[in-house]
Amino acid sequence: QVQLVESGGGVVQPGGSLRLSCAASGSIFSIRATGWYRQVPGKERELVASITSGGSTNYADSVKGRFTISRDNAKNTMYLQMHNLKPEDTAVYYCNADVVVFGPARNLELWGQGTLVTVSS
Repeated sequence: QVQLVESGGGVVQPGGSLRLSCAASGSIFSIRATGWYRQVPGKERELVASITSGGSTNYADSVKGRFTISRDNAKNTMYLQMHNLKPEDTAVYYCNADVVVFGPARNLELWGQGTLVTVSS
């Protein structure tokens, strides 16, 4: 089974930090575009940050200077390092990846199961 597994969410005080991880498992040939999204009740899922296989990054204005997206291609893992967290960052965070898988080779868009980040004092 090809899937994305997220970890690293939790409860943190304003100004604190968290590091989210997203690991791809299964018979994956390559991982192309990847990104982190977040969603709160009553609002649409929004893109927080993205990164290409070549390392090109893009960030939402609300997180620029505070969040950093990265990926370890050898480990098929993507990260979101979050600093100076604010209450408005509270959301369920989802990782997303466009992958090429074996048996037979085909493209898939995968979503992680979601991890909850709560920023509260």
